[in-house]
Amino acid sequence: MTYLQVHNPPKDGGLQAQDLAEHLGVLFSKLESDGYELDRVMAVPPDITRLHSGSGEVLAEVYRHLGQRLTDVLPAVGTHVPMSSREIRRMYPDIPESLFRPHDFRKDVVTLGTIEPSFIEEQSEGKLSFEWPAQISKRVAAREHDLVLSIGQVVPHEVIGMANHSKNLFVGTGGAEAIDKSHYLGAVYGMERIMGLADTPVRRVLDRAANEFTGEMNIVYILTVVAPGNDGHPVITGLFAGTGTECFYEASRLARTYNVVRLDRAPETVVVSLDPETYHSTWVGNKAIYRTRKAIANGGSLYIYAPGVGVFGEDSEIDRLIRKYGYCGTEAVLDAVARKGELGNQLSAAAHLIHGSSDGRFSVTWGPAGLAKDEIESVGYSYASPEALAERFRIPELTDGWNQVDGEEIFYVSQPGLGLWEADRG
Repeated sequence: MTYLQVHNPPKDGGLQAQDLAEHLGVLFSKLESDGYELDRVMAVPPDITRLHSGSGEVLAEVYRHLGQRLTDVLPAVGTHVPMSSREIRRMYPDIPESLFRPHDFRKDVVTLGTIEPSFIEEQSEGKLSFEWPAQISKRVAAREHDLVLSIGQVVPHEVIGMANHSKNLFVGTGGAEAIDKSHYLGAVYGMERIMGLADTPVRRVLDRAANEFTGEMNIVYILTVVAPGNDGHPVITGLFAGTGTECFYEASRLARTYNVVRLDRAPETVVVSLDPETYHSTWVGNKAIYRTRKAIANGGSLYIYAPGVGVFGEDSEIDRLIRKYGYCGTEAVLDAVARKGELGNQLSAAAHLIHGSSDGRFSVTWGPAGLAKDEIESVGYSYASPEALAERFRIPELTDGWNQVDGEEIFYVSQPGLGLWEADRG
């Protein structure tokens, strides 16, 4: 059932607070008409890494409508660290901090059921065979709420093709084994075959799990599509809500219109800035690589300006594995996993190492404020200080898209998490 399907183009201002209030009011009226109780509601929004997803604005209007009936907010952090008080105040300033609940992907989950190995074999084209556990937060699975609102942005994604919907629950509030295996499935299948597509192997696994195991949990998805507004800042341009997959596929079609950027030529030099409020690790910050790699010319160069990055992994164990194995390339990672060593027991880390390697096709130079030159070079990247990158490329003066800096043509991306850039590389 699709309850909302709203679009206002960015050139016309997108969807402002009053629009969200009106449409969400309609949503809650429709839900009550369909027999949903709204006395005890949980929201599952994204964490600070999706600061520009529009989820803060949506949750604010949900809270204004529901008030004390919104009893719990469970950020879908996945493998990320829990949101800090500062991050909650930044992203969700209108929501009482007392409503927020932490999620620990190693401890706070239950397994609802499993997907058989033959289905994984089919989705991986015979490359993988394992049982996939449908793991989800104990709080969601407890069915102690009249309604669970899964909130987030539909946007190109490196693991699943298009982010959100069932991913918000089975990855955002999922468990270690489920996250590991789903990420590795996407990596082995090939991220460049997946990104920007709604129907992908990982999506089919997660949607099947949602269909088979969550039917009695009263989950309603609220999905945003975000695009640059007239002033260049992100605005919500689409709002969708429903209980099945139809709302997701409609949102994905709109997201492709705004968030997949096709360039007329492949840039030799790409510069990406990472917002220090959002990006603190290469685990998250490597979106700079994922989202631009389909555009960068063969033999080209990517420079990542990262004044807020100070660690490799959000999780200490994953941080250790990144430091040990490095971004060593697809074949080396596959070989390490095949040997059934420690990397084989941390498949999400293995997937991340595959995603974060250019496999020698282009160079990657990181400019983090909190990681030293020897640390960056030890994992397979080149290093430049953020100050050096800012000076060389005049980053404060750049605008998104093509720029000329001292006679050098560069392509600049200020918010890699909001899109996917592609070009014919010849």
